[in-house]
Amino acid sequence: MEIVLDKRALRQIRTSAADAIEEGDTETLREDVLDVFSDEQVEEIERRIDTDFYDFLGDALDEWGGEEVDELLDLLESHLADVGIELKFEGVEDDDAEEDEEPGAVDDDDDLDLGGGDDDEEELEEEEEDEP
Repeated sequence: MEIVLDKRALRQIRTSAADAIEEGDTETLREDVLDVFSDEQVEEIERRIDTDFYDFLGDALDEWGGEEVDELLDLLESHLADVGIELKFEGVEDDDAEEDEEPGAVDDDDDLDLGGGDDDEEELEEEEEDEP
């Protein structure tokens, strides 16, 4: 089984985890994580884990060091993978790429001419020579 959480759900988990790190309150985080899953998803997870999903989340949060949000996401992924559920986050690759870029950074793929213009004159001369 595969569960894909959208960007809104991921943002909710990240925000709640950041609050939990700051305040030391994992109970609210547990409820917020539970809320991002649909009732059908929770039922399927509980069927596979033979326990309550709320308790299952508690175990993952107990294992979590409470320092890195990505560590929590990795734990959720691995705990669910152990019961045959692949957890994916929609748009994670896009978010990572945006975070890696510095504001105002120029992509290597962008063609920007920052030179003095001499190259343009040479190109024009070459084009004129090639014309019949």
